[in-house]
Amino acid sequence: MRDLLGGKGANLAEMTRVLGAQRVPGGFTITTEACVAYRSAGHRFPPGLDEELDQALAELERSAGKRLGDPADPLLVSVRSGARVSMPGMLDTILNLGLNDDSVNGLAERTGDERFAWDSYRRLVAMFGNVVREIPSPRFEEPLQKAKDERGVELDSELDAGTLAALTATYKRVYEEQTGEQFPADPGLALRQAVAAVFESWDGERAITYRRLNSIPEDWGTAVNVQRMVFGNRAASSGSGVAFSRDERTGAPQPSGDFIANAQGEDVVAGTRTPEDLDSLGARLPEAHAELLRTLSRLEAHYEDMQDVEFTIEEGELYLLQTRNAERPAQAAVRFARDAVAEGLLTREQALRTIDAEALDALLHPVFDPGREYAVLTRGVAASPGAARGAITLSAAEAVRRGAEGEDVILVRPFTEADDVAGFHAARGILTSQGGKASHAALVARGMGRPCVAGASEVKVDEDAQTVRIGDLELRAGEMIAIEGSTGAVTTDEVPLVEPEISDDFREVLAWSDELRRLGVRANADTAEDAARARSFGAEGIGLCRTEHMFFGADRTDLVRGMFVAAERWRRAELRRRSEDANGDRDDDDFATARGEFDAALERLEPLQRADFAAILHEMRGLPVTVRLLDPPLHEFLALEHFETELAALAADSADRPRATSALEIVRDLQEANPMLGTRGIRLGFLYPQVYEMQVRAVIAAAAEATGAGDLPEIEIMLPLVAYETEVIQLRERMVEVAERARRDAGSEVPFRIGTMIELPRACLVADRIAEHADFFSFGTNDLTQTAIGLSRDDVEGSFMPSYLERRILDRSPFETIDVPGVGELVRIGTERGRRTDPGLSCGVCGEHGGDPQSIRFFDSLGIDYVSCSPYRVPIGRVAAAQAAIG
Repeated sequence: MRDLLGGKGANLAEMTRVLGAQRVPGGFTITTEACVAYRSAGHRFPPGLDEELDQALAELERSAGKRLGDPADPLLVSVRSGARVSMPGMLDTILNLGLNDDSVNGLAERTGDERFAWDSYRRLVAMFGNVVREIPSPRFEEPLQKAKDERGVELDSELDAGTLAALTATYKRVYEEQTGEQFPADPGLALRQAVAAVFESWDGERAITYRRLNSIPEDWGTAVNVQRMVFGNRAASSGSGVAFSRDERTGAPQPSGDFIANAQGEDVVAGTRTPEDLDSLGARLPEAHAELLRTLSRLEAHYEDMQDVEFTIEEGELYLLQTRNAERPAQAAVRFARDAVAEGLLTREQALRTIDAEALDALLHPVFDPGREYAVLTRGVAASPGAARGAITLSAAEAVRRGAEGEDVILVRPFTEADDVAGFHAARGILTSQGGKASHAALVARGMGRPCVAGASEVKVDEDAQTVRIGDLELRAGEMIAIEGSTGAVTTDEVPLVEPEISDDFREVLAWSDELRRLGVRANADTAEDAARARSFGAEGIGLCRTEHMFFGADRTDLVRGMFVAAERWRRAELRRRSEDANGDRDDDDFATARGEFDAALERLEPLQRADFAAILHEMRGLPVTVRLLDPPLHEFLALEHFETELAALAADSADRPRATSALEIVRDLQEANPMLGTRGIRLGFLYPQVYEMQVRAVIAAAAEATGAGDLPEIEIMLPLVAYETEVIQLRERMVEVAERARRDAGSEVPFRIGTMIELPRACLVADRIAEHADFFSFGTNDLTQTAIGLSRDDVEGSFMPSYLERRILDRSPFETIDVPGVGELVRIGTERGRRTDPGLSCGVCGEHGGDPQSIRFFDSLGIDYVSCSPYRVPIGRVAAAQAAIG
């Protein structure tokens, strides 16, 4: 009943059922529905809640044998939040409720500890004032510090009863000054105000931010748990602690935890006293320790997961205050899964369910040494996992230059653009002040396996001054900086990096996943290095080889720029020649010159492409490789600024100036208002078919070479950005002719298939027609999301996306997790209609969603054949696909 009772309430109820009321202090839960009703009623208690609260409290008082606020022997309760999912530190808690000026004396007499009673009372006033009446916490901390200074002590626990009583009086004066009211003497009224405050904390800034970052719906609300307090500071036979059923850092099968003798639970959390390890409890209180170990084992078996338990021992009697599935690092999660199966505690399917597939990313990238402390200058969005350290570099060109000299660099930019891709290759990591998980920087970094921290708004980049300012600290280009893309941390400390290893535990978990999953998992890879990494992570092929990425870099970008300019000169010369031929005044000189330049550029590119493909095919050794023909928006290569700068650098009488002027004119003519919706994809194939022909020749020649080496490649050639079946018909026919000719030239019958990338809504709707002429479909969900929703992936993160998330128009970015009702429905339609024409049609997904566990569950439900993701996310995809198959 987690949705209704919240995680804490559901676990308290279940623990009471399993362990019995004698082990779990009594209490009751106000449901999440009450919170929703409270918010709908204008932040007032809904009808009936007051009466139900009185009834529940009366039942608790009856079972406890005490009354709230009783002057002689008061019942004290805690009031805690409890959302459906864990939100650590985001919602508010009030302890020791039930104390007033009379009952504090009764508590002192009942416990025989006057100091404890007054300390509990002053804590209640401070917590109640801060949480319920929003009095700034320094108003209470300052008098406390003053009292400690006057008495020459460091810890709260060193203050005597008289000092704490005086401090409580000071707190109550602060309360009255800040609110104009006296601290409530009626515990019943205080309880209602505390419940309302927990409801209100659901709409606090911390909770809103946490919900937005973790895609938690606003309308869930939080439950409120009211629980009888037990006291771990009654005597030497008392204490409080936190215990894990296994080592929470490694997953090793030994219970672990912290314990403080003669202390309350908040002392453990606050860190005001140094705890002892759990073994010390065995020496102090062996019976309670043995009972705790038995309880941990019982709870772990019941919940079928590693447990994190809060406990208190009151005069030798063990009480359980909470249990939950333990948060643990990825290495501990896979160790627990493997051990639980070996012990017979869980089946493989059950064990896989305990793993957060997304968290496995941490096992595949270098990270900061967890044993080393460092100062965090700022935090941004943890956009691409891993850690990196290097010299600050403020431009992609500088990153390429310094990287070529063997220097480790961090590319620091306000945001990144397509032109920065070469800098991504050269840099060890990327830091941006704008953007988020779906920004250009994040997507490209994840694809390349580069750590990235995006949206670090405190980072101010001044390219003119060559400086980066973070708060009051100014850093110059060339100074060292380090980023942790798994946590979003930025530091200048020299933190050692720890290289990851795939452990035997992880390998076994992956082996289970491969046996259980239905969905294939391929990789997006554009280089032999990426292909090798993908293969080592278990990829079953390459689902997307983006050939335009092969053209970036100092030795190729200028060649490709020249190719496109020559191609456009040739195309225009051909149009003029046709017009002149029709008028009987044909001049072939311009046409021949332009065609010669175009052909020369293609001749230089073709062997480079062939070598690239051959290296990738060698690494994949017979696994399928899907090659997407060129699909860049032209502005990625034909940036106006580049050609303007090139012309400006030439002297007025330079012999190269006329050609540079002509090139600039061509590039100006080719500029588009919306280049992502313009001359790209298959449209390039019709404008400049010779480019696609060159690529097909290169891939067939490389496949023939691989066949000769015994690798038996499986080649899939993909036509990008198709909208009309006639596009496929016409271009496929031409590409098949070129491929057949290339096979004859190579003397090899290498098999190939020609399919299409489905990334436009119209293509999904006419998929039945397209499937008549395509051997396979691959859904490009990045562009399909952009074109279906009308959002620019590169722009939304820094503009209205945060507002949309805050207003709950969106629960999370549709570029991170597939928009099931909209974009997902288009994928479903495309798959069903394509297979209506060809029941055996292979359908894959090669967008960034292919590595997202939540999206993978959806794709599995559609019967998609495979997903393709960045190499580092392949293991995540394998586990997520198995979890999807398990259900």
